[in-house]
Amino acid sequence: MHSDGGGECTFPTHHQLFVTYIVETVMDQQEVPFSLDKQKILIVDDTPGNIILLGKALQNRYNIIVATNGYDALRVAQESPCPDLILLDIVMHGLDGFEVCERLKNNAVTRKIPVIFVTAKGENENEARGFEVGGVDYITKPINPVLVRARVQTHLALYDQNRVLEERVRERTLEILHIQDVTIYSMAVLAETRDNETGKHIMRTQHYVRVLAEQLIKAGKYRDYLDAARINLLFKSAPLHDIGKVGIADSILLKPGKLTEEEFAVMKKHTSYGRDAIVKAEQEIGVGSSTTFLTMAREIAYTHHEKWNGQGYPEGICGDAIPLSGRLMAVADVYDALISKRVYKEAFSHEKAVAIIIDGRGEHFDPELVDAFIEEQEVFREIALKYSDEK
Repeated sequence: MHSDGGGECTFPTHHQLFVTYIVETVMDQQEVPFSLDKQKILIVDDTPGNIILLGKALQNRYNIIVATNGYDALRVAQESPCPDLILLDIVMHGLDGFEVCERLKNNAVTRKIPVIFVTAKGENENEARGFEVGGVDYITKPINPVLVRARVQTHLALYDQNRVLEERVRERTLEILHIQDVTIYSMAVLAETRDNETGKHIMRTQHYVRVLAEQLIKAGKYRDYLDAARINLLFKSAPLHDIGKVGIADSILLKPGKLTEEEFAVMKKHTSYGRDAIVKAEQEIGVGSSTTFLTMAREIAYTHHEKWNGQGYPEGICGDAIPLSGRLMAVADVYDALISKRVYKEAFSHEKAVAIIIDGRGEHFDPELVDAFIEEQEVFREIALKYSDEK
C-alpha cells in the first residue's frame, strides 16, 4: 500500500482480486522491504482501514502480506514460503473467517500455521466456534497495537518451538529407521556367512521382491493389500528370509553333493528356526502389530519354501493360504538360486532360470506372480548384474 502527500493510504484492490502488499511506513512515507530474516504475517480483511492499523502495528518487525477476501487468503497461504502466522477477520464477504480457517486446517500445506482471529466487540460469543475450527487466539477491535504485537510474538514463538520439536522428532525417527535397517542387514549377513557362496543374494532378492510387488499393483492385483508402505516393509524384511540357517550344521549347509532324506529334513527346519527367532525378538521388544517389519519377516522366513500346489514346506499349505509375502519371496529366492553358483551346482543362465520359473507356474509358484515376473524379467536381469557376486 502507498501513501500520497497528504498521508492517505490507498489499496489497489482491483475488484477484490488477489493482492499482496509490502506494507509501507505511513508517517515517514518510506517502504519497508521484505527481509529474509523476518517472519511472514498474512493479514486477511476486506476493510482497508483494518489492514492499515494491523500493518502499522507490525510492519517494522515482520514481513507483511495481505489478502482482501477468503479465497485469496487460501491461495496466498500456500505460496512458498508459507506465512508464519495469519491474522484473520471473521466477518467478510464470500467466505467468512471460520470457513477460511477450516479450509486452512484441512490442507496439509497450511494446517500448522497459527491463526489469530480478529473480531469486533460484541462478537465474543463466536470465540468457541473459532477455537473449534483451529484458531489459537482472538484479538478484539478496535485493536491495541501493543496487545497485537504481544499476541503475535507469543504465538510465533510457540510455532517456532513446535517446528523445532517436530524436526527433532523427524531426525530421531530417521535415526531409528537407519538403526533398524542396519540391524536387519547385520542379522541377514550373519546368516549368509554360514553359506559363503551366496554373496549379495540378500540384496538381490529384496530388490526382486519390490519389483514383483510394484508390478502387481500396475496389473491391478492385490491393491487392497499392497501400498507403498507395505512394499517398503517387504523390501526391508526380505533379507531375513534365511535367518534360520544359523541353526543348520555346516556339514549339511555346505555339503557339495545332494542331501540325503534325513539331511534334507534337517535343512527344512531353517524355516521354523527363522520364524522362532523373529517371534522371540518380537516378544522381547514388545511388538505384535501386523504392520511391523518383524511380523512381515516372520511370514517370509517361515513360508518362502511353501509351494502353490501344497507340495512345499514346512506346513504344505497351498494357494492363497500362503501369505503373499512368502509367495513373493519364493519367486525371488528361486530365481536367484538358479542364476547363482552354489557348492552343489553351477550357475544357470538368465534364460534358463526364466524358463524354470515359467514352468513352475501354478505348481511351485502363484500364477499371478509368474505373470508379474515375466513382465519384469529384464529388470531381474539388471538387478542380478548390478549386485553381482563378481568383483
